[in-house]
Amino acid sequence: MLVRDLMTKDVVTLDRNEKLTVADDIMKLGRIRHLPVVDDEGFLAGIVSQRDLFHSGLLRALGYGTHARDQALDVLVLKEAMKAEVLTITPDAPLTEAAQIMLKHKIGCLVVVEGKKIAGILTESDFLKLALRD
Repeated sequence: MLVRDLMTKDVVTLDRNEKLTVADDIMKLGRIRHLPVVDDEGFLAGIVSQRDLFHSGLLRALGYGTHARDQALDVLVLKEAMKAEVLTITPDAPLTEAAQIMLKHKIGCLVVVEGKKIAGILTESDFLKLALRD
């Protein structure tokens, strides 16, 4: 099987200048743990995870409760919290290669790219769904 056979094709992305609160809301509503971040041309610029949002808000609001965390997330933008170095894979790569990369680097997803264009995302959840197929 190839990455294209398992990846999620409809990928939610956000602009790198979007507020962290927007990313937090989308992640909660969509039950999404990873969001690719795009630049002004729509190309992959980074990735943000729920953990990144938690740490960004926590650093600004440490000890001040939920209200302060929410205020911190409303002040910061994605480019301040995202990881700019993103491991990617192509749609034609074997799933075994994707799994090896994810295990080696201890990451929960790979952004699937064709050239500079985001073609999909492959997550741990996709592998779990595969394991449950009949």
